[in-house]
Amino acid sequence: MSNVVVVESPAKAKTINKYLGSGYRVLASFGHVRDLPPKDGSVRPDEDFAMSWQVEGRGEARLKEIAKAVMESDRLILATDPDREGEAISWHLTEELKRRKALEGVTVERVVFNEVTKSAVLDAMRHPRQLDRELVEAYLARRALDYLVGFTLSPVLWRKLPGSRSAGRVQSVALRLICQREAEIEAFRAREFWSVEGKFRTAAGQIFPARLTELDGRKLDKFDLGDEAAAKDAERKVAAATYAVHKVDRKRARRNPFPPFTTSTLQQEASRKLYFGAAKTMQLAQRLYEGVDIGGETVGLITYMRTDGVQMAAEAIAGAREVIAEDFGKAYVPEAPRLYKTKAKNAQEAHEAIRPTNLARRPDDVARYLDKDQLRLYELIWKRTLASQMASAELDQVAVDIVSADQTITFRATGSVVVFDGFMKVYREDKDDSDDEDAEKLLPDVTERDAMKRQDVRTEQHFTQPPPRFSEASLVKRMEELGIGRPSTYASILTVLQDRQYVRLDSRRFIPEDRGRLVTAFLESFFGRYVEYNFTADLENQLDDISGGRVDWKAVLEGFWKDFSGAVDDTKDLRVAQVLDALDELLGPHFFPDDGTGHDPRTCPTCSAGRLSLKLGKFGAFIGCSAYPECRFTRPLTTGADGEDEVRDGPKELGNDPVSGMMVTLRKGPYGHYVQLGDESTMPAIEPPPAPAKGKKAKAAKAPKPKRVSLYRGLEPGALTLEVACALLALPRELGTHPETKKSISAGVGRFGPYIVHDGVYKSLTKGDDVLTIGMNRAMELLSQAKGRAGSGPLKTIGEHDGKPVTLHEGRYGPYVSRDGIHATLPKDSVPDAVTLAEAVALIVAKAAKGPAKPVRGRKAAAPKAAASKDKAEAAPKKAPAKKKPAATKPAAKKAPAKAKKAAE
Repeated sequence: MSNVVVVESPAKAKTINKYLGSGYRVLASFGHVRDLPPKDGSVRPDEDFAMSWQVEGRGEARLKEIAKAVMESDRLILATDPDREGEAISWHLTEELKRRKALEGVTVERVVFNEVTKSAVLDAMRHPRQLDRELVEAYLARRALDYLVGFTLSPVLWRKLPGSRSAGRVQSVALRLICQREAEIEAFRAREFWSVEGKFRTAAGQIFPARLTELDGRKLDKFDLGDEAAAKDAERKVAAATYAVHKVDRKRARRNPFPPFTTSTLQQEASRKLYFGAAKTMQLAQRLYEGVDIGGETVGLITYMRTDGVQMAAEAIAGAREVIAEDFGKAYVPEAPRLYKTKAKNAQEAHEAIRPTNLARRPDDVARYLDKDQLRLYELIWKRTLASQMASAELDQVAVDIVSADQTITFRATGSVVVFDGFMKVYREDKDDSDDEDAEKLLPDVTERDAMKRQDVRTEQHFTQPPPRFSEASLVKRMEELGIGRPSTYASILTVLQDRQYVRLDSRRFIPEDRGRLVTAFLESFFGRYVEYNFTADLENQLDDISGGRVDWKAVLEGFWKDFSGAVDDTKDLRVAQVLDALDELLGPHFFPDDGTGHDPRTCPTCSAGRLSLKLGKFGAFIGCSAYPECRFTRPLTTGADGEDEVRDGPKELGNDPVSGMMVTLRKGPYGHYVQLGDESTMPAIEPPPAPAKGKKAKAAKAPKPKRVSLYRGLEPGALTLEVACALLALPRELGTHPETKKSISAGVGRFGPYIVHDGVYKSLTKGDDVLTIGMNRAMELLSQAKGRAGSGPLKTIGEHDGKPVTLHEGRYGPYVSRDGIHATLPKDSVPDAVTLAEAVALIVAKAAKGPAKPVRGRKAAAPKAAASKDKAEAAPKKAPAKKKPAATKPAAKKAPAKAKKAAE
């Protein structure tokens, strides 16, 4: 082989290989072959921002294959995607192949094409170039910035705000957008207003509605009819009058088509029309771009899908005009081609808009080659592109004023009629949260002074509405307007925010979790500059300037790092109490909203003496009473605004337990709802401890605690009955005896949900299982699926955190989770199979914060193998150890923490 071509994906490689023929070998790199190691020191500001790169796993396997092929060839052609990230992949490949001495005597060339079609690929091969150093430097600057922010700011969050996941340069700003919108919604106060609508009949008997706009000779503002009394008074006046048409306004309006898709507008419209998330949209677009087998020929169906440009190639415009004329007639073809210019802030105009590679390839022609979702997205892109080159739509807009005989009352009716549909025949863009009431209405043909007979008058109450929560579409649109992020990053930003449980999607709207609000409040309080929208957008501008060769990339990094590292240093002496005070003040209106009764929302509902405030626990923040430990009232960080929290102001009594006679209550703590049997006041009397021996302190008596059981997922607090609560409190319950081991099988609820247990082996219940009713047959079936015991390696990989696997193990002293050499034992009542990634990471972070384990007091640290001998003192630790030289004890001390850690497992 004389020519080796490298692209990112195997699908793209397969397509291009068919175009180039036998003289070329096309290989896939599977994206980046190396990256910054996820550890401190990968970017070193003190060494002129030197960066270390690491090849791992799949990247190593791909590099070996590529290096071997290149050393047997004369030319290496880098054909990765035509953007900054594609340029970076090619640069990484080149640098790593140089390091491995695989490029000696090999010509290296770079080619780019905007669509995976035979003509585009062959044309690109005829016009090779060298790597664009400025694009590479823009990538290096962006990667270094993201690394420095993440690996510098995240540890600050972990230390000062337990329960936090991480922070990112752009994701934190996007999170702030969502949190600020939620704060606006909470601060919103609805205002009442009324409207009056009349129905009128023409002389020809046609009836149409009109809205009251003037009363008593004065134009009505939105809140002039502020209550029912004012509305009814207006209704009375309206009913007593007679009416005629005073004025008819007619005008012809034109609506122009929208430009073809960019990455952000595609994500927005796919969300609105197809209900696709941003990540799914990009995955589907990637497949359409890389190539689909159409009747034996593999061809890319759309152009490159990461772009902020709206321009189209001249041949594509010509092709669109031909299809329009053929399918809809010459009337739908405008006199001149439409040329679009990008209006988005910081647009790079790097490549064309997203369009079909051949508009003559209609959706019906490719339907049998695509799956359902691919076809829907292709049809959306095809219609939008075609519509962008079609004639404008024409509408007749009509406004009719109907006035009372004394000229003091005016009603107005509006409507529009499509005279020529133009591009609207193919495509209409959806809107987010549109409150436009001027929907197309056909009004009767009336003229001035025509008498109007009033048929009916109706008053209607309204309330102002808060700003809507962001959908994926509206959030992407807002980020683009502010210049935050870039088209290729939007999908990953939204995914990261959800994966880290900072936000959740509910009815396709983003709602910030309290963890996300805490992180945002922390960053606003102590790193305010770095979550400002203008600062983030200005940084994006500088990155664009680097790619344009207008500024040095290291100068940008130096300017950023100088201020940012100083801000981080300022927080080193920051105490957790100071953080809590700042967050408590900033988030007070959210967690303690004023209900308008004059009652202090911070008054403890249990003791009435303490004051509620923000507290921090092992797994994050919660609301607690200042009178702790005398008062143990707690609740999660929630406002209960949706009416779903029945116990926000204290325990809810369900009734008396038929066995003990004690009250059963529903409560809510830092980790969710639970039921409790009795309380501290109903617990049995505490027997005083025996008198202490002479010279020793007396032990304090420990008060017994009421029994508590958490409500597991699927058991709604609002539907909880006394019978179910008592059944929960009776857990664990024995199901029977295992037929082989003769040991009992029982069911219960632990910190991580319902489970069954047999001989120390736990198995989580599935969605269809009920811990209160599960029987032996089902239990045996579940136990047969349970993992093995200790010594068999990881039971499973729970997930990845910062690029490192988090695994579940069965140790000598019970189950534990592990990441990068840090082991954390699971709580006794936890169900190993039910542990989530977030819970595992929280345990590991807490373990790491404690530092390495200390040797057990009185136990001798293990000596290294070299120091081991036949000395009988090693076999008899109870005897006084022989005097040894210091050199022999130092290695042993180094071994102690490792052995202690092993013992902790």
